[in-house]
Amino acid sequence: MRASLQNFVRSLSGLSSNVLNCGDILKQSRIFTSSDIGEFSKLTLDFNPLHFDSECAKLAGFADTPVPGLLVASLFPRIIASHFTGAVYAKQILEFKSPVFTEEHITGVVQASAIRQVKNKFMVKFETKCLKDDGRVVISGEATAVLPNLIVVQP
Repeated sequence: MRASLQNFVRSLSGLSSNVLNCGDILKQSRIFTSSDIGEFSKLTLDFNPLHFDSECAKLAGFADTPVPGLLVASLFPRIIASHFTGAVYAKQILEFKSPVFTEEHITGVVQASAIRQVKNKFMVKFETKCLKDDGRVVISGEATAVLPNLIVVQP
């Protein structure tokens, strides 16, 4: 198993039952590696030197080469999909607040803020954020997912 996946931590908080309610929080953590950045860049064909060349990153005002923001934000659909079988990720709004660097422990948090039943499915709006260990928010936003039901699966 890859090192970054070995550092993957799952947790649930605020759940009073196995049925999702407004206010419930789901979390997952991981550490991004240089290898993750390389694989992400190959997959997306985004070879921005900012993420590979420390001099380029320093000229742009970063202390080191940052992890691509969308790679960090990928925690949000991962959290939702791992807890709701058949989830469809429908919408994402992101605000990048602070850079993430390799080997930093990052926790993705999604909190259900609105649940609406549409026919036999559920539209769920989540408030989203990624945090560093010191509590600093590095990404905030919101996501909407279409869920076939509100049963929270333990990954």
